[in-house]
Amino acid sequence: MSKIGSVTTARGRKALLLGSGELGKEVAIELQRMGVEVVACDKYAGAPAMQVAHRCHVFNMLDPVELRRVIELEKPDHIIPEVEAIATPVLVELEKEGYNVTPTATAAFLTMNREGIRRLAAEELGLPTSPYRFAETYDEFRAAIDAIGLPVVVKPVMSSSGHGQSTVRTAEQIDEAWREAQEGGRAGAGRVIVEGFVDFDYEITLLTVRSISGTVFCEPIGHIQVNGDYRESWQPQPMTDKALENARNIAKAITDALGGYGIFGVELFVKGDHVIFSEVSPRPHDTGMVTMISQDLSEFALHARALLGLPVPAVRFYGPSASRAVVVEGDTDTVEFGNLDKVLAEPGTQMRIFGKPEIHGHRRMAVILGTDDTLEGARDKAKRALDNLEVTVY
Repeated sequence: MSKIGSVTTARGRKALLLGSGELGKEVAIELQRMGVEVVACDKYAGAPAMQVAHRCHVFNMLDPVELRRVIELEKPDHIIPEVEAIATPVLVELEKEGYNVTPTATAAFLTMNREGIRRLAAEELGLPTSPYRFAETYDEFRAAIDAIGLPVVVKPVMSSSGHGQSTVRTAEQIDEAWREAQEGGRAGAGRVIVEGFVDFDYEITLLTVRSISGTVFCEPIGHIQVNGDYRESWQPQPMTDKALENARNIAKAITDALGGYGIFGVELFVKGDHVIFSEVSPRPHDTGMVTMISQDLSEFALHARALLGLPVPAVRFYGPSASRAVVVEGDTDTVEFGNLDKVLAEPGTQMRIFGKPEIHGHRRMAVILGTDDTLEGARDKAKRALDNLEVTVY
């Protein structure tokens, strides 16, 4: 029988978030709704989840000594990785010592690095994937492109939100792609994955929840990305019954192999009824922010319930919904969002401002949500709200 005692007492539960961005912030809020003490960690002060957590630590989570020190200091009941830039071998060691890592330390280790998860999916599980090669040096990189053939997609093996990712369509773009991948990796310069282009009709995120109740799926989420960074998502993505069955089979296979309890964002390419595995994140997915308006339990609430060992028997879907990311460009610590009375004027619209403390270049700073009777109506409503938003960078 599951129990949660009074917060911050010996009977209470403590969760340590490794990564405190906008997704971690929502997880922190959901954990606190269940009476859990939340400690937020990130490499910079004032991160979104830190603004709502009970306590926080600022340090480089790629530093294995410091990572272990903080975890041993806090002695959390749940360690929850929320970003890729973590010294995951330390989590594997700590799990063997009795710590609980969400969903498992092995899952965190494999999925924080594209090489680990791709080899698991393609070489061990035999799931359909795009052709791929890994490269450590520039010469290996050129050889991988020659072997696969243009066009290709290039990504650091450790990155998120499209950082370091590019598409190479011509020989003239090869050197720039290598430079971008080396500068955009979460752990700095290093290995890259070179993927052959996949012919697909659309791509989806299939949120897959593993809990004591078994495995349940959210409605498929369609999305648009710019260089791997999410800009728009909607739910449900229309697809054939056969394609949905194939997508669920692939998602269950990969999440069963990773194990543990929590939500997984499984990214898939779909061509007709054929489904190809792309990536998986063992945590809430940025495209899944649409679930904050589309479901009775958002992806963050599902993650919290599952990792706490509580049942997730089903997910109630409300209806067609959409999200639009608010991406702001500049170099500042002061941003103002205006015209909000018009942004939120229509019924069925919501907005979340993340509270990120600064911008250097471009950064996702908020999300707009919309729901309607039809998918087209929901997407149009979210777009209208975004078009009405005024952003001032000081």
